[in-house]
Amino acid sequence: WLFSEGSQAAEFTEFMPARSSIAFAYKQMNVPLEGKFSRFSSRIAFDPGKIHAAQAQIEVELASVDTGFSDADGEVAGKLWFNTQAFPAARVTSSGVRALGGNRYEALGKLSIKGKALDVVAPFTFHQEGAVAVFDGSFNMKRLDYAIGEGIWSDLATLANEVQVKFRIVAAARK
Repeated sequence: WLFSEGSQAAEFTEFMPARSSIAFAYKQMNVPLEGKFSRFSSRIAFDPGKIHAAQAQIEVELASVDTGFSDADGEVAGKLWFNTQAFPAARVTSSGVRALGGNRYEALGKLSIKGKALDVVAPFTFHQEGAVAVFDGSFNMKRLDYAIGEGIWSDLATLANEVQVKFRIVAAARK
């Protein structure tokens, strides 16, 4: 997912989980709410001089969801939502990147949740801080496309279908 123009040539491969984050924003009864995932991993291979060869995969442990409400966290991990017993992880796998100019890019790939993989385009920015790269981006998804929030939760008057996924992936240069 990760690229830049005019940066020092380095290959960024060392994922830094303590400095990275995966969060989401949604609306319930038209009230904006946010949450995050506390456990995820990433495999990255990015050299700003070789965008065509860039690769990334992010895997999110869905049971690590933090909605800010412990009762809701248990519910969201359950069968009507993420069904973490059967589908413990979500995965984003890049298939390519497009440079948009400056430090802006689009990652193209697949988002897999609950056994369903759909195309996703994730705009992001890249900046380099010495031997560390920071990739900030977001994309929108429709939760019902992945059967997230089934049954009574599929009522869009209660819970919006659109969810914004926000990510910050930090990686160090290969030593």
